[in-house]
Amino acid sequence: MRLLIVGSLDGHIVTAGKIALARGAKVAHVDDIESALVALRSGQGADLVLFDVKLDVGSMIEQLRSERINLPVVACGIGTNAEIAVRAIKAGAKEYIPLPPDPELIAAVLAAVSEESTALIWRDPVMQKTLKLAEQIAPSDASVLITGESGTGKEVMARFLHNHSKRASKAFISVNCAAIPENLLESELFGHEKGAFTGAVARRIGKFEEANGGTLLLDEISEMHPRLQAKLLRAIQEREIDRVGGTQPIKVDIRLLATSNRDLEQEVREGRFREDLFFRLNVMTLELPPLRQRPGDIQPLAEHFIRRYAEANGLPVPKLGEEALAMLRAHPWRGNVRELENTMHRAVLLNRGPTIEPDSIMLTGGRGIPVEAARPGAAPAPAPTTGTGTTAAAPLVGRTVAAVERDLILETLNHCLGNRTHAANILGISIRTLRNKLKQYSEEGIPIPGREADRAAV
Repeated sequence: MRLLIVGSLDGHIVTAGKIALARGAKVAHVDDIESALVALRSGQGADLVLFDVKLDVGSMIEQLRSERINLPVVACGIGTNAEIAVRAIKAGAKEYIPLPPDPELIAAVLAAVSEESTALIWRDPVMQKTLKLAEQIAPSDASVLITGESGTGKEVMARFLHNHSKRASKAFISVNCAAIPENLLESELFGHEKGAFTGAVARRIGKFEEANGGTLLLDEISEMHPRLQAKLLRAIQEREIDRVGGTQPIKVDIRLLATSNRDLEQEVREGRFREDLFFRLNVMTLELPPLRQRPGDIQPLAEHFIRRYAEANGLPVPKLGEEALAMLRAHPWRGNVRELENTMHRAVLLNRGPTIEPDSIMLTGGRGIPVEAARPGAAPAPAPTTGTGTTAAAPLVGRTVAAVERDLILETLNHCLGNRTHAANILGISIRTLRNKLKQYSEEGIPIPGREADRAAV
């Protein structure tokens, strides 16, 4: 975790920094917004900004947004002034922390922002083979292609490889190729010079330079446009990049990891992915098995998520009941570990006793699986029938394809608690396609699941 603290905070800055350092964060401090922007543009990088509310929170967040620097900002100030806290949240801050800082609160915020855990949780023998191979190749500088269905934990595996490599003390930088529009991804990867294009108000260091000496993860690389694939191939071969608008090549020293939930060999055969780039990336391959093929991991993962979300919501940590566990083991888990995580998050919020029982487990299938139908030993729910007693596709017949698609997209987004990246992965579409669909629905006056801020950003 790289923490950038902005502002003076009347002397409490030292205390907040020490707490963060004690929790394993790398801490940097600047006094004002311009200094913060200079640090971020220059490739210093951060995973979280702790921001003094005496400065202009809204201005900072707007500047980050305009320069496409995607960072969570947590506001902090002296005391617990509700009006100041609300104003900071409305301006776009993820959270407000009163000062003097409470060590546990600082730790909770750092944990919440570091959403992806670096610890691999497993118990099933199927995962043991994958981990043994990962441990063997982690110390090398070889490029690794990590494949597997959406939600299997490919980024967690990438972090595992980095943390067990000789570059572990250096930066681990991740870029989601599916979440960044094609016309902006080149600048995100390689950086740009001031004035290179409209909106390039200052020189910006790209992810290749930010990861120099460390590891760069290209998440969902199959979503990258073929034109940009050619530039990426050159960067990998020559170990140098060109900033957008730049005149001199820049040498970089990185280890490259990539993930894909698609069959890249098939993508090559169909002309959507460059064959030469595929072979450059595919020095080693790690395939993560889906959760349904590693049932021994369901219980430890479920218990891990129960602890995480109980602590995050200030609730007692409940036990996982045997009947509820049997339900989890019987489920097909099309969304894999991510679906299990969302299921246990809901269970923690719905549970009202010391043990999680089946009534708190909301399992989902194509249209949602009722709890009664999912319980072990329960008879399957009868299929819809017509008046003559024959099976019918009553919920679908008479509806347009567009209407069915819309309901599937919105139900999946609701299932993912408004998380668009997760929803796009489950649906098997790019985040760009999902964003366009949601924009269309919003313009038609249809409510979009998720936070108001998300709706406004559609």
